[in-house]
Amino acid sequence: MAADKNILEEVRKSAARRILFLPHALHQMNAPERMISTEEVRQVVFHGEVIEDYPEDARGHSCLMLGWGYGGRPIHVVCAPKSEYLAIITVYIPHEALWESDWRTRKRR
Repeated sequence: MAADKNILEEVRKSAARRILFLPHALHQMNAPERMISTEEVRQVVFHGEVIEDYPEDARGHSCLMLGWGYGGRPIHVVCAPKSEYLAIITVYIPHEALWESDWRTRKRR
């Protein structure tokens, strides 16, 4: 859990400097069935929780965060803290076929 706390601190420090939305994230956010706003992503980053930590990610240390958007809908954000900004890698609404009802736990297949 200490690793999660450390990555959460790094995410929020980087986000306070600047948030950079990568093309894939923007594409996912703008899909007609999702329409996730940048404000909702900021809400997840600053008030959400880390549910998976990826210290060995090829893009650099990253994590999956869970937070809540408009109307209380769950939103997942994959992000990677960098020294000058927070890279938002992807953003999506978790699908109930893949996630338990807490939206924190992947279903076993």
